[in-house]
Amino acid sequence: MSDELWSLIEPLLPEPGPKLVAGRPRVPDRQALCGILFVLHTGIQWEYLSQELGFGSGMGP
Repeated sequence: MSDELWSLIEPLLPEPGPKLVAGRPRVPDRQALCGILFVLHTGIQWEYLSQELGFGSGMGP
């Protein structure tokens, strides 16, 4: 995602709240959005994303 597009989207996102439960660390919003766009573009299922892509999903080792 280009810096220009991100600069338009970022102000629309809410600030993250405090983490209330244990689990995976939060993925930065930009990385998560890139993952969503990748899934929509390719049609791959979210759980089949490779963790190496850094989108915060994929099957764990």
